[in-house]
Amino acid sequence: MGAIRQCSRSACRQSAVATLTYVYADSTAVLGPLATYAEPHCYDLCEQHADSLTVPRGWEVLRLAMPSTPQQPGPDDLLALANAVRDAAALPVQTQPTSGKRGPHSALEAPAGAEGTRRGHLRVLREPS
Repeated sequence: MGAIRQCSRSACRQSAVATLTYVYADSTAVLGPLATYAEPHCYDLCEQHADSLTVPRGWEVLRLAMPSTPQQPGPDDLLALANAVRDAAALPVQTQPTSGKRGPHSALEAPAGAEGTRRGHLRVLREPS
């Protein structure tokens, strides 16, 4: 599963328990349970920062019900994970030519080596066939 997400507030190293989303059109801040995935325009908050949340004057805070205990993976989550692993294992492995010669490569093709080669902060992905 994924790593534990931390609070988005600077210098806070607590685990996140809630997700804050702004709805600018309605001047509303929505604070609810921790989202399943980290989204770029949402903020994960620890319990302390979620409880002490303030918003600009004229804005409304909509606080959704928070679960009393952290949600544990259920049987459906575990089955989905097992199915994903089985599907990944069933994919045929593509072999690379070992002649040592360089051939023509398309612009999206990764250099020889593992698929999804990583260079610095960029990742080179193969074009789907």
